[in-house]
Amino acid sequence: MTKITRPITGLLLCSTALLAPALAWAEEAQSTAPGPEVEEVLIRGKYIPEVMRETSEVASIVTAEDLVRQGDDTAAQALTRLAGLSVVSGRFVYVRGLGERYSSALLNGSPLPSPEPLQRVVPLDLFPSSVLAGVNVQKTYSVNYPGEFGGGLIDLKTVDVPDDPFIAMSVSLGGNSETTLKRGLTYYGGGTSDRFGVDDGTRELPSLIRRGIETGKRIDANNFTSDELTAMGRSFQNANINLLQSTDDVAINGSVDISGGTSWTFDWGNLGVVAIVGYDSGWSTRDATQQEGVVNLDGLSVQEDMRSFSTQNDVVLNGLTQVALELDSHRFKWTNLYVRNVTKEARSVEGESARASNYVRDDYTAWYQRELIDTQVTGEHEFGDLTVSWRGSYARTERDVPYERQVRYRRVDGEFLHNPQLDANFIRFSELEDKASGAGIDFAYRWENPWIADFTLTGGYAWYDNERFSDSRVFRFTMNSTPDLNFQRQRVDFLYSDYNIGPNGLLLREVTGSDGAAAYSASLITHGVYLQGEGEIMPAVRATLGVRFESGEQDVQAVDLFSTTPLPGRKLKNEYWLPAGTLTWNFAEDQQLRFGASKTIARPQFREQAPQLYLDPESDRTFIGNPYLFDSEIVNLDARYERYFDRGQFATFGLFYKNIDKPIESVVNESGSGLQQSFLNAPKAVVYGAEAEFKKFFEFDTGQVWLDGVRWLVAANYTYTKSEVKVGSGDVVFPRTNLGLPAPAANFVIDGSPLQGQSKHLANGQFGFETLDGATQATFLLNYASKRSTARGQAGAPDFEQEPGFLLDFTFRHKFDLFGQEFTAGFEARNLLNEKFDEFQKRGGDTIKLNNYEMGRSVSISLSARL
Repeated sequence: MTKITRPITGLLLCSTALLAPALAWAEEAQSTAPGPEVEEVLIRGKYIPEVMRETSEVASIVTAEDLVRQGDDTAAQALTRLAGLSVVSGRFVYVRGLGERYSSALLNGSPLPSPEPLQRVVPLDLFPSSVLAGVNVQKTYSVNYPGEFGGGLIDLKTVDVPDDPFIAMSVSLGGNSETTLKRGLTYYGGGTSDRFGVDDGTRELPSLIRRGIETGKRIDANNFTSDELTAMGRSFQNANINLLQSTDDVAINGSVDISGGTSWTFDWGNLGVVAIVGYDSGWSTRDATQQEGVVNLDGLSVQEDMRSFSTQNDVVLNGLTQVALELDSHRFKWTNLYVRNVTKEARSVEGESARASNYVRDDYTAWYQRELIDTQVTGEHEFGDLTVSWRGSYARTERDVPYERQVRYRRVDGEFLHNPQLDANFIRFSELEDKASGAGIDFAYRWENPWIADFTLTGGYAWYDNERFSDSRVFRFTMNSTPDLNFQRQRVDFLYSDYNIGPNGLLLREVTGSDGAAAYSASLITHGVYLQGEGEIMPAVRATLGVRFESGEQDVQAVDLFSTTPLPGRKLKNEYWLPAGTLTWNFAEDQQLRFGASKTIARPQFREQAPQLYLDPESDRTFIGNPYLFDSEIVNLDARYERYFDRGQFATFGLFYKNIDKPIESVVNESGSGLQQSFLNAPKAVVYGAEAEFKKFFEFDTGQVWLDGVRWLVAANYTYTKSEVKVGSGDVVFPRTNLGLPAPAANFVIDGSPLQGQSKHLANGQFGFETLDGATQATFLLNYASKRSTARGQAGAPDFEQEPGFLLDFTFRHKFDLFGQEFTAGFEARNLLNEKFDEFQKRGGDTIKLNNYEMGRSVSISLSARL
């Protein structure tokens, strides 16, 4: 008798570690095999990692061990180490060259709102690595997830409750060669409390202004008396907001993390808790060249030639708590996450401006406050062959920008003058609130049947409700007559003092909504149901096939803050059938092939549809939405070969292809105040490419202690991506400037140009060692991204491009005992090659330096202990 057992993966939900021959094959072998009875046990897939066994999809994974080795501070930084992933602006992840709008971010399987005005996708720099147990990036679509999928789905996994009680603490100090203890800019703001990311009330909207807003009228001379306007103007903060200060000793960076957890075992089950709190403060100074160009015959000429000098302090406060309860075959988990991210910026921009016909200087101060609160409850219940899991979540993000201040000066005969009658000055208060509620239930039933071995039928329902409201109030001071030169020479806090505010001096005027809507509300409600089957359709071949029906209604409505009459809005209401299937052939115990095909969608983000002006502090560029956008539809094809040498050691090679109907692209338009970026649907685009990945540890027996006592890590990945926007002679687009009317697509999009954000070449490398006892670990990490487009140029002009180049980092960890307690010391060095940030525009041998600055080298030291 020959007996063949199923592989160890047979009972795992959603497993595609392909199994040994099915029972029917075993019965056939029993009837034909002659000779004595022999028992043979065949196990396939034993080297395939647990996470890879549990998913039938093409995926990449950041493990807890990876987070420690790489030393990355946030989820965004950690994801740059994976094949096919790059990060733009340090916050948003591009998967296989597709922008953040084509990727979804989940926290423990539940969707998240975003505090970013330009994105509905949450920026991943919000998530400190200290609260994460790992990150899964799914690159092929499965119907149990929302239908918005293009590049990938990023599922952040928070730390779990421990088996044993612990208390841990870590501290770190660091600096940057361009910033730390060097010259920088600052302003007083709220004083000492600013360094903790908390405003002391200084930046609160003045009560007189608040009462004026509550009347529903614009604050100007048509609606308020001269005395009222004078009192309102004098109620604004002055010197502590307006006055830029220079410092020669920008502070060092530092962070503190404290965590603890425990669990208890009772007769009725297990109960565990874990809690984490953290504080991080980092500084960065940028001395940047920022130019704007115009087409000049076959080349480009500089229109604006500016130097931007800025210093920003980024403060992050975070906290996580989790309670887990396990009762035999029932498990419950309650997770709460809080993140507060604050940027305090002081910036001065000066240079020759053709637009202003003068040499000008703009001084800015700002406080950008982002906050995320998320609570989740999940449960899992096993009833024999039936597993039921459910989840519910509520999350709220806020972005509050009080006292965003600008003052413009003109250089006349070698001195800078400010004339409030003519020169730009504004005080902006803006707020954004984004709320997301979600719930879902999933069923998985393992069905024994004579046709498909190890067959699991899954199905479920998910509901998601996302609401957003954003508004902005803008004020400026003007004068009825041109002030004399002595007035214009005054220091800014003297010029805007109470003495100068009044009927015969500075006059307050609200200019809210002068360029685009002052506010907008938006909502997205989706309902999705799915059915999926997975099983072994023939020996060593597993298939997963499913379909999702998803309905969605998206509404973006501009709001007139001074009228009760609603402005025209636009709804997108669609229903989609989204099929997906994967096939996995486990042809050897350590090798398998995967194939996948699916149809998915990408909806416009709220901000891309909202006709509200927004200044992005990262790029110093203004954006305005386009209400005439449509959903994009995507066909995805994937194939990948995988070989596993041992747990966590592998080699893979994959191919992918995507066809996108109506991709959303960014375009640049001229406006009276400068360049503006907006959005439109290009006709079509295709994306295709290949990716390879290798990771392996090597151990040697040479007789040399320094070699034999360690294992060496060699890891590398490379992704080639080619994307092309397709524009035919009869294709049209619907730009914002055409008010919903079609325009020739060739006027806005160049046929054959790559999608924005897509680098043709992405590569990562890691080389290092760790001692066999895990006490010492050192790793070099190399990241490379080739040139990518950041925005479409204005009509007839080339695209805006950026070349990230090579980033080389080094991390070191060493454990040691002191006073009977184990400590870990760490050292990190970032950007060892001193790569620059370089965004440019090129044509006919001419180059416009859109944004160019030195990023500097960074180093940090850390010390941690765990009790």
